[in-house]
Amino acid sequence: MGGKRRARLNEQLKRELAEVIRTQVRDPRVGTVTVTAVEVTTDISYAKVHVRTTGSDAERAETHAGLAAAAPFLRTSLSHILTIRRVPELRFQEDRILEHAARIEQVLSEVIPRAGTGDPKHEPE
Repeated sequence: MGGKRRARLNEQLKRELAEVIRTQVRDPRVGTVTVTAVEVTTDISYAKVHVRTTGSDAERAETHAGLAAAAPFLRTSLSHILTIRRVPELRFQEDRILEHAARIEQVLSEVIPRAGTGDPKHEPE
């Protein structure tokens, strides 16, 4: 499948999945979920769905269990919405990009001294 076509399919899956999860999934374990990205394999057999959830680690694990249980329902719902021959099997994965960004920011703040510390080598010119 072409790169542009797959990118369009990723975006459409992202939009449709977010809507179906928000409006049709009735599993109480599935709390607030944000679909951040979808990556479809080249043969469209699998889709890695990146989701961001809220709550403690136990609540996030519970949400992922609910999403995994709802995956067949979501796939069936997508088959009614999308006009593709085969809807990919959904695999949900926690999106931890914000946590990684915060960690990088923390490391950088420790390594790079702040301006105005009195060190002439690090003062802006």
